[in-house]
Amino acid sequence: MTGKHPKDYIKTAEKWLLANPSPPETGAAAWFYTAGRTAYAVIREITNGQLALYATSLVYTTLLSIVPLLALSFSLLKAMDVHQRMEPFLFQFFEPIGPQGIEIAEQILVFVDQMKVGVLGSVGLAFLVYTVISLVQKIELSFNTIWRVPSMRSLGQRFSNYLSVILVGPLLMVSAIGITATVFSTTIMQRLMEIEPLGSFIIIMSRFTPVFLVVLAFTFLYAFMPNTRVRLRYALIGGLIAGLAWQAGSMAFAIFVATSTRYAAIYSSFAIGIFLLIWIYLNWMILLAGATIVFYLQTPGSIALHRDVEPSPELQEKAAMTIMWQVCRPFARGEPPSARKTLEEQLNIPWEAARDIIEKLIRAGLLMPAGENGDRLVPGRALDRITPKDVLDAARKDEDQIVSRLPDVLPENLAGEPRQGETATFSDLMRRESS
Repeated sequence: MTGKHPKDYIKTAEKWLLANPSPPETGAAAWFYTAGRTAYAVIREITNGQLALYATSLVYTTLLSIVPLLALSFSLLKAMDVHQRMEPFLFQFFEPIGPQGIEIAEQILVFVDQMKVGVLGSVGLAFLVYTVISLVQKIELSFNTIWRVPSMRSLGQRFSNYLSVILVGPLLMVSAIGITATVFSTTIMQRLMEIEPLGSFIIIMSRFTPVFLVVLAFTFLYAFMPNTRVRLRYALIGGLIAGLAWQAGSMAFAIFVATSTRYAAIYSSFAIGIFLLIWIYLNWMILLAGATIVFYLQTPGSIALHRDVEPSPELQEKAAMTIMWQVCRPFARGEPPSARKTLEEQLNIPWEAARDIIEKLIRAGLLMPAGENGDRLVPGRALDRITPKDVLDAARKDEDQIVSRLPDVLPENLAGEPRQGETATFSDLMRRESS
């Protein structure tokens, strides 16, 4: 008698995590279950290679856009004479690369300081803005891919939203720094710092202010960048995890650079460029991994045995009936219409599958968007004119008309509705055909 292979235990654990019919719902067990599912899904996304692909693309765009981005941001801060407060963040970003990283930050600041946005001319300014917007657009595309969002913001929304973030975001960061400094310099805070051990605790907390601001920045990106509604509590959890990972990654990378004299000897002056590329890549990987955590926390139904779930006919039919029932019930009772996002989350199935089925029902005229923003669903026609057959036909409908390309070889009793009214075996069917 032989024992089980390790792969069998892995498959059993995967089935318990991803396809458990009765998962724990309360207490610490439910927390560990959710954390385990989310961690498994995020690790699978990372090993899948798609996040690495987007991170690599963003590294290239970052190298092209970092100077224009800082030029636009610093031009606004210079007008308010507060641009010096943002400089420590730039040094903090390059600090893990070592002394040469600080030199790079200083050279960038000198270049940005010498760049006069106002004298670039209309063409130069347009190119500057386009370069910055292309970076933010690629970030949104990466986030939308993680969130399975099929469409990006409109062109007008991109310019207004992106520029507001580029120009107002640094101002908010400076304001947060100023408020923090003001709070720590107040008389009350100074008196509290004289009381031990409270004073030591306050000093320790003040040293975590940069980490707190990084977490705040990550949280803002996770809540704002995807072209969909992200719940703030999940964005905050993702921002906290990514912010702590970024801080840990900074220390680990600094140690790696300090101990990698062999690489410096091999690559000589090119070593700093390689370290810079690796460091920017790690930053983007941390950011995208955090976005993946937020997505799976908000849509746990998207975690399945396979990353890309192909909706089976059974899933489409049952989900369509469930959606239709959930929309018709409050409508018949005179209650407020169902929110589309809430409905998609309650189904507890992959988000893109739920969205596709809802779109099918809308195109069939069985559902209709409602509400000020079109984010709610109501029946598309009177309830006495909707039958379960209508719903099932809409779910089964071949909208791409691929079925019509199939060769016409089926007998008449199977060609129309092969799933209904036919209990004969294929052996019987072959005999009937030959006779």
